[in-house]
Amino acid sequence: MVYTRKNQRNLTSAERRAFVNAVLELKRRGEYDEFVRTHIDFYVTDGDRGLRVAHMAPSFLPWHRRFLLEFERALQKVNPRVTVPYWDWTRDNSPASSVWADDFMGGNGRRGDLQVMTGPFAYAHGNWEVTVNVTEERFLTRDMGRPRDPIKLPTAADVSRALADPVYDVSPWNSTSGSGFRNKIEGWTTAPGNARFRTHNQVHRWISGLMLGGAAVNDPVFWLHHAYVDSLWSRWQAAHTGSKQYLPDVPPPLGDPQHGRVAALADPMPPWDVAPSALLDHSGIYRYA
Repeated sequence: MVYTRKNQRNLTSAERRAFVNAVLELKRRGEYDEFVRTHIDFYVTDGDRGLRVAHMAPSFLPWHRRFLLEFERALQKVNPRVTVPYWDWTRDNSPASSVWADDFMGGNGRRGDLQVMTGPFAYAHGNWEVTVNVTEERFLTRDMGRPRDPIKLPTAADVSRALADPVYDVSPWNSTSGSGFRNKIEGWTTAPGNARFRTHNQVHRWISGLMLGGAAVNDPVFWLHHAYVDSLWSRWQAAHTGSKQYLPDVPPPLGDPQHGRVAALADPMPPWDVAPSALLDHSGIYRYA
């Protein structure tokens, strides 16, 4: 049966509680930290050798679609009625938005150490210790808007510009790709300072704290953010049915700098050995409200 992913602002209090409780149960079982480890392992940048599938590559969108599905299936083993909600950051775009409520994601970090002190994922409440990280921090941190180096959330116009590009991705298939929907929505540019970070990247930067880098999954809002990114890819697919839905459709040839470094349409993506082609259509699994 096809289930629905809802905008977080439209969740009932019971739905919010069910989602939070399922996330906390995965954390208690140790399963949540496995998702953190996976993301750290596959957070590979342009300069690294070997295959890149999670970031700075065409498979950014299908890899995270599968990652979301794996997480959602884990949640549904705890509570079959739970789905991953999405956070539309073009609309709910301030620290006062419903997503940061005390009964949901909790609020901003405090001054000094940026520790989140409110909500179910506050370290002080004893249910959310950061045990898998790239630093020594044991608590969830946020620094919304980065007051010392200000940045804003993306706008609806930013999203529209990305959705208007009829080409999925372009060579050199990395963070320097000058056009293509994938990099416009992932959000790498050559602009200076915070202007370098757009759309998806801009949101990570705006939240800051643990949402920066490979250990971002330690902040449960990661899933709501990526559900919205996935919904935007779904909208792009519906708007560009005449375009190739994924590129490159064949692997870069021997001698190409990206040979063996990006996943083509039929290439298996680790750690699941599932190709992007298998993740282009989610209509038989879930829909977005």
